Amino acid sequence: MWRPIAANDPRVGRFRADLEALTVTPPTAAARLGVAVSGGPDSTALLLLAAAAYPGLVVAATVDHRLRPESAGEAAQVAAICAKLGVPHETLTLAWDVLPRANLQSSARRQRYRALSRWAADRHCGWLAVAHHVDDQAETLLMRLARGSGVRGAAAVRATRTIADGDGRAVQLIRPLLGWRRAELAALVGEAGIVAVDDPANRDERHDRSRVRRTLAGTPWLAPERLAAAAAHFAEAEEALDWIGAKLWEERAEIGDGAVLWLDVADLPRELQRRLLAQAIGHFVTAGEVPGPKLMRVFDSLLAGRVATIAGVRCSPGPRWCLAMAPARRTM
Repeated sequence: MWRPIAANDPRVGRFRADLEALTVTPPTAAARLGVAVSGGPDSTALLLLAAAAYPGLVVAATVDHRLRPESAGEAAQVAAICAKLGVPHETLTLAWDVLPRANLQSSARRQRYRALSRWAADRHCGWLAVAHHVDDQAETLLMRLARGSGVRGAAAVRATRTIADGDGRAVQLIRPLLGWRRAELAALVGEAGIVAVDDPANRDERHDRSRVRRTLAGTPWLAPERLAAAAAHFAEAEEALDWIGAKLWEERAEIGDGAVLWLDVADLPRELQRRLLAQAIGHFVTAGEVPGPKLMRVFDSLLAGRVATIAGVRCSPGPRWCLAMAPARRTM
């Protein structure tokens, strides 16, 4: 039996407060709230809460990755729920030229956010909300610590960030459920009489997140709330380091003629030296071209007094580090 959440339910008020802590202003007819809904319990709960909190001001989209035969039917299920709620819905179907053989989940995530950001910009959404919650945050923190991440990685998923749609338009991504537990979101969906989509990939032991999820479930002393709180502390530290880095960039970076950049990192802590180097390389190439391990190899080379090249940028040591685009290789 269909039982949508009532507008006066305390959980709706809680959601509204959590969302507006990120947006500052509530959604309006000119800046609607876009919601990404896969049909799973987390995103379905997000849809129910948003529709109850902001009637007439919510639009929803489902990304069909075309990776499972059931995906089209799951998108249709979300469309049916949206129809009952009076929420406009669209299915965004990904087009794959060739499926990647490695890192399929990462590729799918990039494609998904590109499609969602383009949709949100086209629909003039003020924000695009996704359904990450406390348990997701805890899992992400553990995965990144296991990979040796620094402060930036340990900050896990952020409550808000700007994403680009590929056409130069910016969309504000928000995560208003980062203070909610998975179980309470699932309970909300069950109360509404909805059977949410069950994605078997969530239990596939080939994926890091599935293994971490199982570890958390079997280790009571690893409390997700405390892990999520730790991620929030790391996020605050990352914000402070970014602020310091911006000040140091103004003082210590000099952009010369001929696309050359000099960087004075003398007497700075290693972390700030590394951040300034990353920003300097980012002056020449996009951030996606500078993976962390390669950046660290260049950083260590400069500290050791050796020249190194990364993504076509030649980095030379000295009293001030010098960065410039490496000359093109000569062909025979």
